Amino acid sequence: MKNSLFLLVFSFVLFSCGAKKNGVSTSRKSISKADKVVANALHYEGVKYKYGGTTKRGMDCSGVIYVAFGEENFQLPRVSREMAKEGKKITLKKVAKGDLLFFKTRKSYKNINHVGLVVSNKNGQIRFIHSTTSKGVIVSLLSQKYWAKAFVKATRVL
Repeated sequence: MKNSLFLLVFSFVLFSCGAKKNGVSTSRKSISKADKVVANALHYEGVKYKYGGTTKRGMDCSGVIYVAFGEENFQLPRVSREMAKEGKKITLKKVAKGDLLFFKTRKSYKNINHVGLVVSNKNGQIRFIHSTTSKGVIVSLLSQKYWAKAFVKATRVL
């Protein structure tokens, strides 16, 4: 009886080392710089819009990106039109988590005036986080008519 109980407890301990908790493996998984930057940006989801803002009290589009990268000691220029000069231009087919999307939201604008950070690209559905004047820091789909029409280019800085 004692041997059976010992074997049962020993088996439980042995097999529980690789167990999953809430469907997530408890083993250490390497977290990429892109994962960290996106997590940083998502931390600000819901923050109201504030021109020039870089805090929880308010953020503009480039402020979210600037802070998210800065928290990982990766320095980018502060404004979207300057950010657009960094990194390597990539096609939308190659866009991945952590890449930047740039927009011209008005035809009268000569320069890029908006930036977003790619959260995911699943089956061509590109989700990105950014800050809008009406809704603050939100996640949007690039396929939405407004953003698809305003899209200029994507870059990879990581």
